[in-house]
Amino acid sequence: MDAFTHVTSKAIGLPQVNIDTDIIMPSQHLKTIKRTGLGVHAFESLRYTDEGDTKNDSPFDFGHGKGASIMVVGDNFGCGSSREHAPWGIADLGIRCLIGTSFADIFASNCVKNGILTVVLPQKDVDSLMREAQVGCTITVDLEDQSVTSAEGRNIHFDYNPVHKHMMVNGLDEIAQTLQSEAAITAFEEKQKAAQPWLYRDI
Repeated sequence: MDAFTHVTSKAIGLPQVNIDTDIIMPSQHLKTIKRTGLGVHAFESLRYTDEGDTKNDSPFDFGHGKGASIMVVGDNFGCGSSREHAPWGIADLGIRCLIGTSFADIFASNCVKNGILTVVLPQKDVDSLMREAQVGCTITVDLEDQSVTSAEGRNIHFDYNPVHKHMMVNGLDEIAQTLQSEAAITAFEEKQKAAQPWLYRDI
């Protein structure tokens, strides 16, 4: 997993509320187990016509949002099913940070596993950043300082789970984080093996 310390980018503004994981990644694309290649399918209903042509008003493909690494989103983003393909698609689009008033719990947890930072801010701050995103302003998000700097230079603090922060800043998924305690795990296994050897006999 790529580490996240800070990102400076123009942003995609997506003000709709209750964007669920089926909108983010439609169910017909859930067969793959690969994390790459899903970006083209992310937000299909918002990006493409029924004929498969890119909509001229797609914030992902035209205008200020094209190539952005930050998304400013509406309330309750990522609700619906728990599919991890949703953050896979977002990551494959090149998005590293989502800013909104709230995120579905499972979706936010899946974002951590895939190196995507979810920043929760008050509505007034999200509204201000949404306006900046829609006119092509540049936003900076610094996880180490836990701050968002708006285009006008306003510094906004955000809270973030310290365990998840450690994972993100150091580029650790759950397995890599566990392996940081490999010496302690091995010591426990050796102690247990000596005290309860029958647990380690081949069946």
